[in-house]
Order: sequence, then structure tokens, then C-alpha cells
Amino acid sequence: MTDIQDSAGVGAASERIAASLREAILSGEIAPGQWIRQEEVAARLGASRLPVREALRMLEAEGLTEHEANKGSRVPLLDQHEVDVVYQMRERLEPLALTESLPHLTAGQIEHMEHVQARIESDDGLPEFLLLDREFHLTSYTGCPSEHLVSTISRLWNSTQHHRRAFMLLSGPDRRWVVNSEHRLLLDAIRRKDPVDGERYLSGHIRRTRIELAQHPEVFTAPPG
Repeated sequence: MTDIQDSAGVGAASERIAASLREAILSGEIAPGQWIRQEEVAARLGASRLPVREALRMLEAEGLTEHEANKGSRVPLLDQHEVDVVYQMRERLEPLALTESLPHLTAGQIEHMEHVQARIESDDGLPEFLLLDREFHLTSYTGCPSEHLVSTISRLWNSTQHHRRAFMLLSGPDRRWVVNSEHRLLLDAIRRKDPVDGERYLSGHIRRTRIELAQHPEVFTAPPG
């Protein structure tokens, strides 16, 4: 019984540590290329190194960290070509996930997307936008019966979070109307359960961001330190 309790304790600690690190990575507090020192995390969060190691394994499965032998774990640092490939993968996979999801999306889930989009349009703050934009899109895939497809898409989103943040800082709130217009078109197709329009609007939405990102090589400059 003690072993089971110990295992449960490590599992709970790992979840807590993973949640803290996940938030730090997605918010940009831990930058791409930055090493995550197990002993520092353990000391800061009041834990042993065992749950820290497990938390890092969890985050690696989510695409938020990568492990290098004899070096440890760090946040992946993608170059411009790698990010372009990730966006091309998203252009192909997310329309498929949306098509698979549409027949199963409930009225409540669609209403939630409407609510999220209304919040996006009423708030110019970048951190809030990044959270809401992610919630908007991932909610549209909640009806997809393929867990593997949805988890792959989530990994792709995680791997380019830094670049979306940097790009939105460069483009500023004046360009937000483009995102809002594309979201509204996508919502209209989702309400109508129209997979043809949904795929077209979604792939165009992702493609536009990919093309605009390519015009800003400064986004791919490694952060200092």
C-alpha cells in the first residue's frame, strides 16, 4: 500500500510541476533554446528530482521540451524552415480534424466558440489573445474521434507558440481584424456543418500566417542567453 501511495504522490507532484513548466513555456517565461535544470526546478517548486524528470517526460510528449543525452532538457528552438514545415503540416492536418469533428460538435461547443471569439474581439491584450486563439481552434476539433490526430495537432501548436507570440507582437493589434474576419468565416461554416467551406477557410487562415511569418526573419532569431 505504501508503494501505491508513493507512486500516487510522485504522479501528483509530476502533474503539478508539469503544469507550472507548461505555463512558463507557453507564456514565454522559458524561451526556446533555454535549458531546464532539474535541480533548479526541484528547489524552486519544493520537490525531489524524480517528479521533475517525470514532468519533463510529459512535456516532451507534448512537444514542449526535448531531451539531449548528457545535456538534459530544453525548450526546442526551431529555425525558419522548420517552422514553415510545421505550418504546412497544420494546413493539412487541421482541416482533416475539423472535417472529422464537425458531425460530432454539439450546440454547446459551438456556442462556446462564439463566446471565445467575442472575448478575442473585445480584448487587445496579447497574452489573452494567444490563450483564446488556441482555445478557439482546439475547441473546433473536440468532436474529432481520432485522439492521435488531435494530440499531433496540439504538439504542433506547442512547438510554434514562441513564433506566434513574436509575430503578433510585430504585427500589432491593428492586424487583429484579419484574424477576427477569418474566425467569423470559420464559425459560419461550423454552424452550417459545412466541411468544404470549413476546410477552405481554415487552411487559408493557417497559410496566411505561414506566409506572413516568412516575411519576418527576425522572429526566428534565437533569444539572448
